[in-house]
Amino acid sequence: MRTLLVISAFVLTLQLTAQTPYETGMNNAFALWQDQKNTEAVQLFERIAAAESDNWLPPYYAGLIEIVSSFGLKDEALLTTKLTRAKTFLDAASEISENNPEILISYALLNTAYIAFDGAKYGMTLSAENAAIYDKAQKIAPNNPRVVLSKAEWDMGSARFFGKSIAPFCADIERAIGLFQEEEQTIKYYPYSGLDRAKEISANCKKETSPE
Repeated sequence: MRTLLVISAFVLTLQLTAQTPYETGMNNAFALWQDQKNTEAVQLFERIAAAESDNWLPPYYAGLIEIVSSFGLKDEALLTTKLTRAKTFLDAASEISENNPEILISYALLNTAYIAFDGAKYGMTLSAENAAIYDKAQKIAPNNPRVVLSKAEWDMGSARFFGKSIAPFCADIERAIGLFQEEEQTIKYYPYSGLDRAKEISANCKKETSPE
């Protein structure tokens, strides 16, 4: 479900006429991702990144695919390989676009993939790292809906782990929804997605926090 939600916003924006080579490549890469041909999609984004050396989006998406597709893996060696590659891609994107909130929260998602695999092994150190990442991203872009959503989702996971109520963070989800709805989408291929995810979490919030 997470993968489909991440991809859907990009697929809807594909332009099929008067495409530049960059647009053709990006559209083809998103189509491969939609078809769950993750390896091929990553390879294509990597090739686009080599040709578009001043554009952070291709390496960002290559890294994001590796991260998203690592959730649910049972083989730690494969997980480590994928997430190491993902970090390399994110590092390349970050060199092009420093202190970019979209890249920052992807680093946090990468850490979350490790924690989801083995919380006992990775939880303590990477949880603290994620808290610092979200704090930094929030200071840079307090009204970025993906920052607000990602931090709220992380805070909810932490609350559940410690047996606390998620109710305080449901308001953050509602705020994220409002920010998504107000956001102007002016940059082609920018990662604007997240509204559907926020609405899904909001619905779960209402179920989880409603009185018996």
